[in-house]
Amino acid sequence: MTRPGTGRHAVGISRPDKVLFPGDGITKAGLAGYYRTVARRMLPHLRGRPLMLERHPDGTDGPGFLQKDVPDHFPDWIHRAELPKEGGTVTYLVCDDTATLRYLADQACITPHRFLSRADRPDRPDRLVFDLDPADEDFAPVREAARGLRRLLDELELPASLMATGSRGLHVVVALDRRAPFDDVRAFARGVAGVLAARQPDRFTTEARKKARRGRLYLDVQRNAYAQTAVAPYAVRALPGAPVAAPLAWSELDDPDLTSRRRTLATVDDWLADDPWRDAPRPRSLRRPRSLLTALTREEKGPPP
Repeated sequence: MTRPGTGRHAVGISRPDKVLFPGDGITKAGLAGYYRTVARRMLPHLRGRPLMLERHPDGTDGPGFLQKDVPDHFPDWIHRAELPKEGGTVTYLVCDDTATLRYLADQACITPHRFLSRADRPDRPDRLVFDLDPADEDFAPVREAARGLRRLLDELELPASLMATGSRGLHVVVALDRRAPFDDVRAFARGVAGVLAARQPDRFTTEARKKARRGRLYLDVQRNAYAQTAVAPYAVRALPGAPVAAPLAWSELDDPDLTSRRRTLATVDDWLADDPWRDAPRPRSLRRPRSLLTALTREEKGPPP
């Protein structure tokens, strides 16, 4: 067992040579080492947030599961948040330090998924996420959708950040001031997605049913709800090559070779030197963007017949 220090807590890695990514030879120690390397960048996106844990005790070739409630055997020093659900409560893990991040790796938590709100005000999101979900492996529509969404958000005076999910698509993320409840945020996101889909109905859709998408890219806003989660920035995905959910610069959309899985655990030293979110937009109110969206929607629909 390896036991490097992580601040106030020494976190051991049991069976450090256990292979979690069989096709890539990445071990549990390798996963823990990655999370320790990116902790300085990753923790600001995790602190104070309830997490859902995606665990693969037998590696990515074996069955995995999603875990909300913190297991009883997790140490007392790990922070928790007990939040309501229908008919009861859930005690979520909150990752506030490097030691917790490393402990999660020891528990074969490959991917932490975060709330879009913080535990102290769980019904008031400070993040809005548009999930650009392609119909197939062609990434060009994803890049096109991201550009179009950015232009539309600029029209609404709402700057955004870009992230590769490490899986199929991209996330466009807006920082909010925590004044609007989830229902209002989701309604706004749905309205924005509707405008973009109406501008290019042959390319984009807001239709949740796969059969109704007819090969179009899905503009998914369903994560913007209480207790829903989105993959955390810098999280490793349980996929071949160990791709990472990585922040991107908007200029990277100009690269025709861009894919959602470009950043990987193995190449962390190459891409971690630059921080695309170093000057990320400050949190914004939705008050004026909502007014602008209402006016824009009315204008684009045109006068009634």
